[in-house]
Order: sequence, then C-alpha cells, then structure tokens
Amino acid sequence: MAEKGNAGLVAIIVFGNVVIMLCGLALFAETIWATTDPYYVYPVLGVTGKDDVFAGGWIGIFCGFSFFLLAVYGIVSALKGSRTMLMVYLVLMMIVYIFECASCITSFTHRDYMINSNVIKMQMLQRFAEDSSAGNEITNFWKRIMLEKSCCGVDGPKDWIDYSSTFRNKYNESDAPWPFWCCTRDANFQILNKQACRIGLKSYLFTSGCFEHIGHAIDSYTWGISWFGFAILMWTMLVMFVTMYHYFTM
Repeated sequence: MAEKGNAGLVAIIVFGNVVIMLCGLALFAETIWATTDPYYVYPVLGVTGKDDVFAGGWIGIFCGFSFFLLAVYGIVSALKGSRTMLMVYLVLMMIVYIFECASCITSFTHRDYMINSNVIKMQMLQRFAEDSSAGNEITNFWKRIMLEKSCCGVDGPKDWIDYSSTFRNKYNESDAPWPFWCCTRDANFQILNKQACRIGLKSYLFTSGCFEHIGHAIDSYTWGISWFGFAILMWTMLVMFVTMYHYFTM
C-alpha cells in the first residue's frame, strides 16, 4: 500500500468514508421518517401543490443508501490502491452528490413557501368545509390538529370571523362563529359547554392558533432532508477532494 500511495492519505480516506457510511445510514433513516409523515401534514402541502418536500425525501432515501454503499466501496478501493476502483468511486459519488443536492434544494425551497401563515390561512379558509376531495382532506386535517393540539385556526379563533370563508358561507356566525372542533372537551372528547364556546369564553375555547404546530412539523421534515443532507454534502466534498489528490499522486 505504501508503494501505491501515501499511507496517511489512505487512512484519511478510510476515516472519511466511515463517516459518510454512518451519515448515509442516518440520512436513510431520517428521510424514511419524514416521508412517512408522522405529523400528518401532507394534505396541507399536497393540496397547495408544494409537496416536493416529500419528493426531496424520496430522493434522500436513495441518496442515503447510496452513500452507505459507495462509502464501503471507497474504503475497499483505497485499501487496495486501485486507480480504476477509485475512479469508479469518484464518478458514482459525484452522481449521488448531484442527486442529493437536488433533494436538499427541492425540500428547502418548497419549505420556504409553506412556512407562511397567510398561505396556510388562505387554504384553510377556502377549503375547510368545502364539498370536494381536496376540501375533505383539508377539513379532516384541521379537525384533527385543532383537537389534538388544542388550537383553533391558523392564528386563533378570530380567523373564522375576520375573513370570509367557505365555512362562513355554510354556517351563520351566530350559530357557529368557528368550528366546534375549537371547543374544549372532556376526557371522553365531548364538548364541555357548546354555548360557552359559541360566545367565546376562554375556558371553553381554544384561543391559540395552530400555525406553530404546522410550521414545526414542516421544519422537522426539512431539517432532516435539507440541512442534514447539506452537512453530509460538505463532508463528502472534502473526502472526494482528498481522494482525487490521492488518485493523481499514486
């Protein structure tokens, strides 16, 4: 091995690829977690047409597993001192590198669009209680998140009063100023006091908005897909530079 290249460079390449291998497995697991949508926010992104956060996740799954396999191959190539194997390693790693760049950029740019309370609010006002497949998805989403997170609307209950909406067109404000999913409930999920909720008594109405919870979910996905992926790319670039230098000095 000493005749075929600098032993110190080989050790650095092996160490670098061990890190890539472990990070590849972590990225693989992280992107699988994101694409399974544990926070169930896909309807919000899908109906808006900005579900490429998940598309980036699927690319990330491929890239994570590819990084793992190529890192193993890179370690074998460096230890054997084969110029041909190192060249194949560099070419394949560059291809995966480009795909991972696409994954990071796609997820991050679409995340920027969705982390906007006005966009999500407009969607909610238009789609909630709408008689369509998209409307059913958004309605079920908001029912679930308002109940689970004890919140109401995007910024608060006043969203349903201050703006025109499909819900307001269907229900008179005096009868239902906001969806009754905004009302506090007992342990059996029964409304504590519908009349008190209707007139807006704070003890019987969820007064905080749901935007924080939605934004947290999208941010969590984006961190795993984009920011962690970007960190792997930076490390991989350094390892590739060292490997190129080793290739040309063998």
